[in-house]
Amino acid sequence: MSPIIEVQRLTKRFSRHTALCDVSLKVPPGCVFALLGENGAGKTTLIRTLLGLETPTSGTASVLGHDSRRDGEVIRREVGYLPERPMLYEWMTAAEIGWFTGGFYGDGFETNYRNMLNGFRVPSDRKLAKMSKGMKSKVALSLAMAHSPALLILDEPTSGLDTLVRREFLESMIDVAADGRTVLLSSHQISEVERVADWVAIVREGQLLDVSPLDQLKASIREWTITMQGTASAIPACPGRILSQVRDGHQWKLLVRDEALASDWTERLLSIDGVVAVDLRTPSLEEIFVAYMRLDNRGLGGQPTDAITDKIYA
Repeated sequence: MSPIIEVQRLTKRFSRHTALCDVSLKVPPGCVFALLGENGAGKTTLIRTLLGLETPTSGTASVLGHDSRRDGEVIRREVGYLPERPMLYEWMTAAEIGWFTGGFYGDGFETNYRNMLNGFRVPSDRKLAKMSKGMKSKVALSLAMAHSPALLILDEPTSGLDTLVRREFLESMIDVAADGRTVLLSSHQISEVERVADWVAIVREGQLLDVSPLDQLKASIREWTITMQGTASAIPACPGRILSQVRDGHQWKLLVRDEALASDWTERLLSIDGVVAVDLRTPSLEEIFVAYMRLDNRGLGGQPTDAITDKIYA
């Protein structure tokens, strides 16, 4: 099936600042696709470029088969978009803003919108100015979803919401994907994303560090805890990519990607004089994310090493 979103070598510069650098990714249909990154990583710039609200410096982006540079208005009409700070006419009631917005769409919008309000337990006769932030977010989400878009784009949708509202909000995204539609979710709330995402893309300082199905990403990374006694001799070369390495007394904790999961490396480690034990654990998405954020620009841990000894006993 054709991707819902396709980005190829996208770069966006603002004067001397590079917000996006050579980003390429594809978003498959019928999934929750999460953009993960710290504030300022370039997530919002990417979303605005997809919507045709920013013009890329170079590269291409297509959404629902439309070129974002040329067809931004078409894209914005077809997708559902919820920005981090939605602008709502707060002097209106929830029902009135649904009626007003429905004028830009076809039949069925207002009915769908009212059904969503009922599902979210939002009173339709209350003015938005009298609503909590959580209720306003539910109104904004209902407005974004009422025309049943094939793609729903959410930029930090749970920012500032209490725990229960955040949980309801994210669980509703699973229902959207179950209907065969696609959700692009930008967030830095890693533990929440882990509950709902099918795919994740990790972005740092405008660069795409990884894009993978969540289950494959977690299956390909392990935390190796190597317990030492005294001074160890040379350790065999690590066959994978070291994302992080931390010494804690006589232990070294290594977060390693891909080939390092080979079981023979455990046997080789245990054969070394001074290595007492080797334990493996599957890290959380948050731990993986933090490791990617801490990779230095010289690529420490970014390439397979010739010998771990060179790094941890230098």
